[in-house]
Amino acid sequence: MTVMQDTAKQDKPTDKAKKASEPEYAIALSRDDINAMPIDRYHGPVEVVRGDEETAKACRALSRESVLGFDTETRPSFRKGESYNPALIQLAGERKVYLFPLSNNTIAAPLKAVLGDRSIIKAGVALDYDLKQLKAMDDFEPGGFLGLEPMARALRIKNQGLRGLAAALLGFRISKRAQCSNWSRPDLTEAQVLYAATDAWVSRMLYLELAKRSRACKKADTTMPS
Repeated sequence: MTVMQDTAKQDKPTDKAKKASEPEYAIALSRDDINAMPIDRYHGPVEVVRGDEETAKACRALSRESVLGFDTETRPSFRKGESYNPALIQLAGERKVYLFPLSNNTIAAPLKAVLGDRSIIKAGVALDYDLKQLKAMDDFEPGGFLGLEPMARALRIKNQGLRGLAAALLGFRISKRAQCSNWSRPDLTEAQVLYAATDAWVSRMLYLELAKRSRACKKADTTMPS
């Protein structure tokens, strides 16, 4: 009698090896999971900073913060070989979000000082790319920047983009509708202002949530019996 094996129910050796090497995620939301979340946005005050006097005042306020949410926006390119410099820097403090248009392809000295201050945490996603683009446009020495992705990985969270992290940790999704709009325009639309402010605000909120969960994990590890 010949026994036929049901190969469809058996894992191949390569499949077993692949599964063994895959990390075990504590949180892993699918696209459908994220899309089922309610949409939310930043509801606080936003200042679009223009001119030397406004920039100096805004940066004095930001210099008193300990944690800032950081992001940039760049005009999208739709042709091969076409690219643009960053058009906007967003920094979110505890009570207010500041938007700095980069109309002259330069970063004002007071803003460079805030971006280089190592005592102020600037949290965000894809920081390597953003900082590379900014430094190529106007050289400065960044300090205090902290990526959210390594913090998420340490807590076994698979979702590491801004939208996925917001859904996984804050319980809502953010709209990306204005992402591909023209960020180089002289006057930002209300939709652009809200979009840009929300990204920076969410970055700050995510840092605080990730830091809180990291501290809780470390505390649990130290209190477990050996």
